[in-house]
Amino acid sequence: MLRWRSDVWCVGLSALLFLVALPGCDERPAKLPAAAADPVAVRVAFMPDVHFHDIHARFSDGAFPGLPPLTPGGEPATIRTMAAQLSSTRLFNENYFALRAALDDAVARGIRIIALPGDFSDDGQPIHLRGLHRLLDLYERQYGVRFFLTPGNHDPVRPVDQPSGKPDFLGSDGRRQPLYSPGTAACPADGGVPPDAAGDDPLPVICTPEIRSLGYAGILAELGGFGFEPRPDDLHWETPYSAKGPYSYAAAREAAMPDARQYEICREGTGGAYRKPGYTDCRMVPDASYLVEPVAGLWLLAIDANVYRPRDGGSFAGSGDAGYNRVLTHKAQLIDWVRDVAARARTQGKTLVTFSHFPMVEFLNGTGAQVQALFGPKALQQERLPADATSRALAAAGVRVHVGGHMHYNDTGVRRFGPGEFLVNIQAPSLAGYVPAYKILTFSPGAVEVETPVLADVPGFDSLFPYYRQEHRHLQAVHSPELWDEAILSSPDYRSFTRDHLRQLAQRRFFPKDWPADLRAALLDASGRDLWQRAGGGALADAALLDGWTGLDLALDFHRLANAGDLALPDVPAARLAAYRRLEQALDRTPPADPALAALLRERLARLLAVVDGLSQGAPSDHFRIDMTIGALEALPPG
Repeated sequence: MLRWRSDVWCVGLSALLFLVALPGCDERPAKLPAAAADPVAVRVAFMPDVHFHDIHARFSDGAFPGLPPLTPGGEPATIRTMAAQLSSTRLFNENYFALRAALDDAVARGIRIIALPGDFSDDGQPIHLRGLHRLLDLYERQYGVRFFLTPGNHDPVRPVDQPSGKPDFLGSDGRRQPLYSPGTAACPADGGVPPDAAGDDPLPVICTPEIRSLGYAGILAELGGFGFEPRPDDLHWETPYSAKGPYSYAAAREAAMPDARQYEICREGTGGAYRKPGYTDCRMVPDASYLVEPVAGLWLLAIDANVYRPRDGGSFAGSGDAGYNRVLTHKAQLIDWVRDVAARARTQGKTLVTFSHFPMVEFLNGTGAQVQALFGPKALQQERLPADATSRALAAAGVRVHVGGHMHYNDTGVRRFGPGEFLVNIQAPSLAGYVPAYKILTFSPGAVEVETPVLADVPGFDSLFPYYRQEHRHLQAVHSPELWDEAILSSPDYRSFTRDHLRQLAQRRFFPKDWPADLRAALLDASGRDLWQRAGGGALADAALLDGWTGLDLALDFHRLANAGDLALPDVPAARLAAYRRLEQALDRTPPADPALAALLRERLARLLAVVDGLSQGAPSDHFRIDMTIGALEALPPG
């Protein structure tokens, strides 16, 4: 039997696939529920894209005191504006409470291994990294949790430190407070502060190095103990650059040093032994990938899939849209290492699970081509779709189960390429968006069970609302175009809050930026009957299909299903989905009332209905089991 302690594993012969969630061989940590002590199969929680923002951050230089506490004895608040949140695909502030709620939920379930697959910070800012360190350290000390992190494109933003900042922290009297680090245009070297011309009466810029974006060196120095470095009780730990030979903790410590885990990248592709004639602008950059065996028999393969391509002036391109398509061309050493790890896992009988920040397969239930045709190749994050050849190469390298993030989507994608060669990509949703949830993988011989706990009730999620009301009053007073709908402050719970966030985000950003103008104009102010008529839909045998929904409902349902998959179904009535499906079929077989009327709109409406139908009928993404011999998925009861 294998028992957990906060400082050491107590290992026995039967430990291959079983973990007892006890904090010590003789005692539990404080506050651990008794039910968590029951023997269970090995379980790992995955929480990508937490984008941790320390809302109680203290600036070491005292540059920004934060907003005054709302209650006597409370802490000051360092938060972003609601206007900023409603224009972003992620929340900046409330995810502070959501992460703690998710960690509490995982601990209550007896889970002691938690992975954060990238974007664990918001741009690698020192004030937030320190806060994340304190939080993770608290759960490790109090509950015996082990955390394993891998970087995303927000941590780091570039391989080395970058001047950075944000224009939209919330300051006094509801006004916007710009915070920037020295070296930015807002904080020039001569100390002058240029005026802000946004038109909503912001406060003067505050300059502080605490808000810069750290590169690999700073991030690994702060968070190295959470997977990026070995611990004495790890049974194995390595990087793609570790020396071959018997495992030793001392050798693993050497391999974890930043100088020992670098590779050469060129503008055209991978450098080093992979470098081809004619490659230019080649540089050495860090790679934070690692393989760890924290429990006997379980291998966690953490891939740093960030690719920062060199560009003119000694800088680097960001990695946000590169993903695994660029890994294959510019980080080829990782693919060879993954192939070697997978082969060793098979030979040694290890259970291998891979996690990283970026998706390994298409994440829109096979509707990617239709979405591109409808919205264009760059809209709605389409540049981030992995090519089918990329998925094939990763499956050929031996990846069978991968947990990714980046998209803030809940999705399951399966690709089968031959006997025994398959890839199941589990897109774990973000706690900072709709629907807020995380993934639990339970490993047993020959199978993996996947659960998706949803965070409906998050203690404290509404505690910042008084600050937002001050902001709303200020925006009203200055007649700002950034004024947002105050109804979001009536959200009864966190899940509803993220749903309301998505609605305003779609109206403020997605609709005006990504939707075709004619479809947007015809859709958003129309009833179902109006839309059908505008698209020349013709007569319907069952005209009732056009009642009970609007064009806005259809557009929002698209975004709900794209974001959350199965988890969105409580917000998209089954009768409405059935109506969409039958209307799509009717458009195909019903001649238009006027052949010259709105031909393009008719085509786009048919495509949109088909995409919504496809998004609602993909592989199970809530609760399911994976057969690890053939990659088959079996849906299990929700919850």
